[in-house]
Amino acid sequence: MSATWILVVGLLTLYLGFVVWYGGRGNPLSAQETERFLRVLAERAQGPEAAVLLDEVRALVAKDDGREFVMQNLARYRTRALYPPGQHFGDDPREADRRYGRAIAPHLLRNGCVPLFIARRIGSFIQPVGADDWHYVAMVRYRSRRDFLRFAVAIEAAEISMHKWAALEKTHVFPVRPLLSLVFVRGAVAALLALVGVALAWVIR
Repeated sequence: MSATWILVVGLLTLYLGFVVWYGGRGNPLSAQETERFLRVLAERAQGPEAAVLLDEVRALVAKDDGREFVMQNLARYRTRALYPPGQHFGDDPREADRRYGRAIAPHLLRNGCVPLFIARRIGSFIQPVGADDWHYVAMVRYRSRRDFLRFAVAIEAAEISMHKWAALEKTHVFPVRPLLSLVFVRGAVAALLALVGVALAWVIR
């Protein structure tokens, strides 16, 4: 087999491995799985938000179809970070949020979940009376609700979520499924590997 064919087969193998990891279509959660995840979350979740959060999680997974989805996050910072007693991380809410973001990244990637879009608010336009003044918006793609639960269990076990609740005065989080999107993760990875392949083929020649 020529070097070029070895390169093609290698890159195709890499892409297929990525597609399998990235997933997006699987079997819905069973009732037994859901209860097992919720039981573990109930044991690990801490803070005054824990009981409400468990109810929200139960509602989220109630109609699971096994498919990928995007979680829309709207967030407003506290004036000062509010950590539980005994935690000494400082009172800068933005730094607390950055601490949370750095800590969750490995857990997201481990479960095939990736941030798609993060943006800071820079002004106002059409805003109803009484609407919240959000500081930023973030959209995170989850491979499935099963992987969302795996992620949630992992960050609760690592006591990571306290950074989020220390940072945020208020947040509105809800799942969405794109009807139209110009974010093509699978296509972008395929294009990147194709470019790498062209470059390596040129070097081989």
